[in-house]
Amino acid sequence: MPRYTPLVQSLPSTVPFVGPETQERARGKPFKARLGANESVFGPSPHAVKAMERAVGDVWMYGDSESRELRDALAARHGVAPENIVVGEGIDGLLGLLVRLTIGAGDAVVTSDGAYPTFNFHVAGFGGVLHKVPYAGNFEDPEALARRAAEVDAKLVYIANPDNPMGSHHPARAILRLLDALPAGALLILDEAYVELAPDGTAPQIAANDPRVIRMRTFSKAYGLAGARIGYAIGAEDLIRSFNKVRNHFGVNRIAQAGALASIADVDWLDNIRTEIGAARETLAQIAAENGLVALPSATNFVTMDCGADGEFARRVMEELLARDIFVRMPFVPPHNRCIRVSAGTPEDLGRFAAALPLALAAARA
Repeated sequence: MPRYTPLVQSLPSTVPFVGPETQERARGKPFKARLGANESVFGPSPHAVKAMERAVGDVWMYGDSESRELRDALAARHGVAPENIVVGEGIDGLLGLLVRLTIGAGDAVVTSDGAYPTFNFHVAGFGGVLHKVPYAGNFEDPEALARRAAEVDAKLVYIANPDNPMGSHHPARAILRLLDALPAGALLILDEAYVELAPDGTAPQIAANDPRVIRMRTFSKAYGLAGARIGYAIGAEDLIRSFNKVRNHFGVNRIAQAGALASIADVDWLDNIRTEIGAARETLAQIAAENGLVALPSATNFVTMDCGADGEFARRVMEELLARDIFVRMPFVPPHNRCIRVSAGTPEDLGRFAAALPLALAAARA
């Protein structure tokens, strides 16, 4: 047998999310509506599709190990230098690298109880100690995060804005206050996976070389490239350069780079996606209201619905929807697990959800 480290031996063999394909194999049939993974069913820009198709012929070559053309384009978009940007295998991959760079056994990390769990897995995998603060209602609590970071001398502090799983968001000024309140030596991880879908004024203006923060962005949500696994981080030049010490230099494939580059150039498509997702959120809110549920305000591509009871009831609702071939998910942690979370979908997807939800609720109540 491999001689695992004591740390690895202590970790559970589990994953934070069971993928829909895994569930379909267990069920022996596909879902009719895939509304649980916060993907963009509306797809990528047609220009991105064409760019990726052209790149297929060159897939015999490794992708550019520096993602230089993409980094140049992103730098121009954000008004920073290419040296302030690192491209990686989605935000998940970049979070893993950042934790590897900064966290050793016993190091303190602060996050919210119920926030994105994949980050927690990275911290546990490198021996860090998680310190969690509760949400303030349906919002992450920046003031509580800062206080806890000072109490435990946190090396990393994580916040997502907009938030997953509740769909809420803070205005930019709240993030700036959090940044100023952090103790010296703490690095803020600002996960902005959904920021392209949020109201104006959500993304704060922060100098790229501010050593107190690293911002994570992705092409998986608004840009519709979840299957390509590509994202990027913006941070101080020294921190970004440090990723070269540990990253997989050929981990971002050539096709993904081509799709991402074409995506950011197609501003009209992004505007169209915002419109489609906005309409889907309104439809989901209406469906929730018609069934006696409360749709929480959303700044993302999903709507979190309060089922009005406890986590056990919400789980029954989710399971009854799954039994009717509708893939949705729910938050993990009380009190948020009173909710189910439904991704924006096509009118056909939402029609199937609307037909299944009253049946699922009735069965859950029975």
